[in-house]
Amino acid sequence: MRYGESGPRMISRRKLLEMTGLGFGTVALTSLLQADQDRRIYNDLRPRPGHFTGTAKAVIQMVQVGGPSQMDLFDPKPELTKRAGQPHPNGVEIHQPNNKNVLLPSPFQFKRYGQSGMELADIMPQLGTVADELCLVRSMFSEHNNHPEGLNMLQTCRIFPGRPVMGAWISYALGSENQNLPAFIVLRDPEGYNTSGKQLWSSGWLPALYQGVEFSSSGTPVRDLRPPEPLPPGVQRERLDSLAKLNALHRRGHPGESELEARIQNYELAARMQLAAAEALDLSKESEATRKLYGLDNPFTASYGTRCLMARRLVESGVRFVQIFADVGQPWDQHSRMKEDLPKICAKTDQGTAGLIKDLKSRGLLDSTILMWAGEFGRLPTSQNSDGRDHNRNAFSLLLAGGGFKSGVVYGETDEFGYKAIVNRVSVPNLQASLLHLLGVDHKQLTYPHGGREETPTDASVTGAKIVADLMKTPPKVSAS
Repeated sequence: MRYGESGPRMISRRKLLEMTGLGFGTVALTSLLQADQDRRIYNDLRPRPGHFTGTAKAVIQMVQVGGPSQMDLFDPKPELTKRAGQPHPNGVEIHQPNNKNVLLPSPFQFKRYGQSGMELADIMPQLGTVADELCLVRSMFSEHNNHPEGLNMLQTCRIFPGRPVMGAWISYALGSENQNLPAFIVLRDPEGYNTSGKQLWSSGWLPALYQGVEFSSSGTPVRDLRPPEPLPPGVQRERLDSLAKLNALHRRGHPGESELEARIQNYELAARMQLAAAEALDLSKESEATRKLYGLDNPFTASYGTRCLMARRLVESGVRFVQIFADVGQPWDQHSRMKEDLPKICAKTDQGTAGLIKDLKSRGLLDSTILMWAGEFGRLPTSQNSDGRDHNRNAFSLLLAGGGFKSGVVYGETDEFGYKAIVNRVSVPNLQASLLHLLGVDHKQLTYPHGGREETPTDASVTGAKIVADLMKTPPKVSAS
């Protein structure tokens, strides 16, 4: 009850709450409603601006499944040679049996390459020719020693399955510059899958439209894209229109079903791709010099080189994110026979990797394309099965090039044996936050509602992800976060 000029009058309960301290609830509710109104939930591939102008437009992620050995490829450790056969003074964290706490020297030689003098193993000589374009991070670390969990971490910033991978987040945030091709394309070995398979290009709980789409580097690039027999003019369009009407009826009864939405849009995309994919992936238009640059003239390097060349053509055509895989399984997983097997996978991939970087630069694409070469973890400095190394989550090396990352730079350090990252340590979430920043995406502002919370690519509230400004040619003007 409230007194006015005409005597007492009744007031509503809501008004009473607003007049008291509980009125803050109304303020909070208004704020939440405004946030809901401002939040954008995408379900299309139209190109979108980032949170700010980035230096990069596209990403090529070269996934090296198995755990490349940092002290045998990128991080020379003379102390391993000096103290070969001695025990590691503090012991190491082992993952599998048949390990011995005995320091194992690298059987490979290192050389200095380029004007930067970057030290790389001589079993990747072609990579050495582009050393001055590379940003070599020697101080990476992860959170798990098993392949599936390590790969989940590399792709999603968490070890558990179910989250969207980096390519899905980027496609969701920025869409595609080419509406006739998928935003996220996967180029795997046509002979089979790597560990974790399709999980490595999953959209998780993002709309299914943003998952990776497999293209083949052998035979027909896109399976089931064309009908087995040519159709009369207009028939395909009539079928698509009829299908669209049926889908619209079904959609009204199943609102918000992302798999259905993705299927509807993919039917239309497939029709547009019949011309666009053939044009983008027609390698016959490439000169002999370009084909040789990627190693297509050598049967041993041709398969991986073809995928690298396809990746260049795809980003050139406006595709946002391309994922390249090497051989099937875990080709960088040398638990034994390292001296024999590591040079083989290096020889298969070295030419294509270097050729891609050179080709991107010659075409003016390297400044706007991020290339990321990485496995899920590193290896131990001690021996396993006498001539191999076990998994190591505490240190690994990766390569970055283009898109605004520094060039001809080595960042971070491991200890004297290469066991742990100790100087300028870089977590996977920190790396992803930095990569997203160069694309113009704020890793904290990019959100998607799931499970009662606003999810982000790096899960920054849990991982503490921050931008590594020292990796960038032009660091953020505001404080890195």
